[in-house]
Amino acid sequence: MTPKPKTVLYVRVSTAEQTSDHQLAQARSAGFDIADDHVITDHGVSGVKVKLAERDQGKRLFDILQAGDTLVVRWIDRLGRNYDDVKAAIETFNRKGVTVRTVINNMTFQSDYALEGDDTAKAVRNALLGFMAAMASADTKAKQEARLAGVKHAKEGPDADRKYRGKRPSYDRATMTNVQHLLTQATTVSAIAQDTGLSRQTVLRIRDEPESCEAALARWGM
Repeated sequence: MTPKPKTVLYVRVSTAEQTSDHQLAQARSAGFDIADDHVITDHGVSGVKVKLAERDQGKRLFDILQAGDTLVVRWIDRLGRNYDDVKAAIETFNRKGVTVRTVINNMTFQSDYALEGDDTAKAVRNALLGFMAAMASADTKAKQEARLAGVKHAKEGPDADRKYRGKRPSYDRATMTNVQHLLTQATTVSAIAQDTGLSRQTVLRIRDEPESCEAALARWGM
């Protein structure tokens, strides 16, 4: 028997303290019929640095979504770090027969299955995907440039006599050393985060950017 098509909401939130509740309520308010057990959430994951297929829960989407299903996201930037990632992710789902829809602006990227035989509709979908993915990438770049401008201002502004140190690390050197040890023990990132009281994003930063983390500790004399 062919399984009944399902609608799955994918949520990425920046900290472990946040939840998917708000985005689920927003999606339902927009008319999407989403069961509680069809909400997939990644906590503490940077959308700028981590591809969808490399996230703990994001990679599940590629396994559980089947032809005829619908993937709902608040906006397409939930699916990738940049233009190429977003475009590749949606194209992969479309080829599998999965339609991707957004809560914001109610955008729809229909699956190849739904558009079979309609080359014009496919061309329109692909053009729209390219445009929207480029917009998401441009927005990310603009935010990065704004952050860098803020750092520059802090360094060169009226308080330049104070050394700009950035945000105080949420870990000390002993905690960082412990995290690095646990990472060598094949312990999951989620388990390490729970054990140390850090967010998953911080554990991932220690794993992937140890030099940057060491520099932050040095700036704060920790």
